[in-house]
Amino acid sequence: MTTSTVIIIVLVIAVIALAAVMLLQRSKTHKLRSKFGPEYDRVVDREGNTRRAEAVLDSRQKRIEKFEIRRLSEDECHRFAEQWQVVQERFVDDPRQSVADADQLINKALEARGYPMADFEQRAADISVEHPRVVEDYRIAHDIAVRDRRGQTSTEDLRRAMQHYRNLFEHVLDKRIVTKNVQYEDIHR
Repeated sequence: MTTSTVIIIVLVIAVIALAAVMLLQRSKTHKLRSKFGPEYDRVVDREGNTRRAEAVLDSRQKRIEKFEIRRLSEDECHRFAEQWQVVQERFVDDPRQSVADADQLINKALEARGYPMADFEQRAADISVEHPRVVEDYRIAHDIAVRDRRGQTSTEDLRRAMQHYRNLFEHVLDKRIVTKNVQYEDIHR
């Protein structure tokens, strides 16, 4: 073989290898973007780099795989749904306490599912693996609850927090709460 033939073969192999790496990276990006939805874009914006963001999302998935995240039993769902109903009913008379109670109740439900109770940012990151489309609800509602403790919210803010907590709560329970009688149905139907 001549030197030019060897160079051509090496270049062809390098081009094929580069194309394979690019194809694998594109596939990985597509999978992560599909799985995490808007959370993918939020992490990319925060990290300022797609590779770093994808590494963060990969590490979240690996972290969650170590835990025993489970669906709640029907009894647990019923009990949490009843407690949620009480929290909602109290909103009219005491919106501030209702938001604080909603924040505590969602944390109890998450803990019952098997999510570790680390600081808020870690909890939100953990939740984003299984509930990427509603983790933003958790962030918004929790932010309002924190601002409320400092006296920096309006009743409208508190109402919005309850809406966000409800959306997250339904996903955490894997149920849609449909009536005051605490009937519920699978949200996956």
